[in-house]
Amino acid sequence: MNIQQNEPALQIEYWQPGMECCDEIWESAYRRFETPEQECHKFLKRLQQLGVDQWDKNLRVVELFCGQGTGLHALLELGFHSVEGVDLSPHLLKQYQGAAQLYVGDCRELKFEDHSRDVLIVQGGLHHLPILPADLEQTLSEMQRVLRPGGCVVIVEPWLTPFLRFVHAVCKIQVLRKLWPKLDALATMIEQEITTYEQWLSQPEDILALLNSYFQSEQQKVAFGKLMYVGQKT
Repeated sequence: MNIQQNEPALQIEYWQPGMECCDEIWESAYRRFETPEQECHKFLKRLQQLGVDQWDKNLRVVELFCGQGTGLHALLELGFHSVEGVDLSPHLLKQYQGAAQLYVGDCRELKFEDHSRDVLIVQGGLHHLPILPADLEQTLSEMQRVLRPGGCVVIVEPWLTPFLRFVHAVCKIQVLRKLWPKLDALATMIEQEITTYEQWLSQPEDILALLNSYFQSEQQKVAFGKLMYVGQKT
């Protein structure tokens, strides 16, 4: 798998000035944790597990909280023709090189027209929301508004399973962090986002209740520290 880095991105549309939401320590750890190619492979595997690769490739697909756009590469590799990405950080969006249309904007206040998109995807963005459940409810409300009837959401977020509890425990062992750079990178990222991360992990029942109040659950899988959710707008 080869992510093209020399293809110019489309013009970035600014819905608002945006803000830099990631500090240098977090970004450095993120780069150490996995390469863009490894992350793209991970995203492809997730989407295939959820059956997204079997969907009509003419659907209008948006990835929210898309960051530097690795998930956009995965969607284009799956063959989708209309792919867009939204993130609050211009700095992260400018790192993307590819064919997707990009928007600097707050996912709690999307500027898309009502019923204008077919699929909305979030891979690891909701747990960065600062205020729960209010920000989550506002984001889900916007997602529901933007989706056409019958449209789908795909959400992948960290989830406090026994496996993730084990990972957290291992992250606290300093000697292992020194011996295993990937573990140290993960532990550093968790430390840098600990407030919103722990807030998210502490409210599983409320989060699922909100998801299922806005969308009809089609798939809901919890394994290896992740919630993988597919819902449909009715």
